[in-house]
Amino acid sequence: MDETTERALTDLHLAHITLIPLATVETPELLAIKDSRSIAEYCWTLTPFSVEFVFELAPEVNRVTYVDSDVWFTKSPDLILAEMGSADSLITPHAYALEGANNLKFGIYCVQFMPFTREGSTDIRRDWQSKCLDWCYAIVEPTRFGDQKYLDGWAERFGERVHVLTAVEKTQAPWNAISFDPDSAVLYHFHRLRLATSDRAYVGTYRLPSRTISALYRPYLTDIRESLVELERIGIPFKAQVKPLTGWLLVKDWLDFHRHNWRSPLAPYSLKY
Repeated sequence: MDETTERALTDLHLAHITLIPLATVETPELLAIKDSRSIAEYCWTLTPFSVEFVFELAPEVNRVTYVDSDVWFTKSPDLILAEMGSADSLITPHAYALEGANNLKFGIYCVQFMPFTREGSTDIRRDWQSKCLDWCYAIVEPTRFGDQKYLDGWAERFGERVHVLTAVEKTQAPWNAISFDPDSAVLYHFHRLRLATSDRAYVGTYRLPSRTISALYRPYLTDIRESLVELERIGIPFKAQVKPLTGWLLVKDWLDFHRHNWRSPLAPYSLKY
């Protein structure tokens, strides 16, 4: 999505990585709407097209899985893919904890781990691409939100061709962490985690069990720290994702965090790593 990321992945010489520079695959239709959307909204717009880019560039590939960049695997994704069976796609429910049920306005399903078969899912992909090209904004509407809420109708429209994951404990995130044993996670979606300094991260405002912190957040941040060392080695210095908060902004953010975590006063506001 940007030249710095492309340079980093090139210079790291990671095995089994093939880069697709964005400029080489953007179509006239995508370029026509690019300036009308924020960076995040354009990323969302590209989600259904990213699967297509891989199919076009790798004719031998029969299944492509879109994975969000803030997803971290604790076990093999085969444990999720096995449930897909003969379906042409798989979608994962947010599985919100009861206290987060209001977030259903953002969509029943989460765009985080989405496999598609080459032949069988063509019409599903085309339909999603068309809708995202037409409208993909960070605005909550009754039937739309970004690229995500379009998935709400897939199970009804496409039937058994789209499998809805039943083992929802395998796809964990801050919004459902209090519902599941972290040892059951195959992937964890680190939504809203932001690196404030080279050794401290904000974890967001959801209530997080201490077991989830120790079993998932701390090992993930250990990986992050090691990655930062590797990036420094190739000449890419640390860049904060958010500015460390001070004054009233710090108080406001801390109060907002504990408003969500009033039943768990020891929940961490930020983590040192």
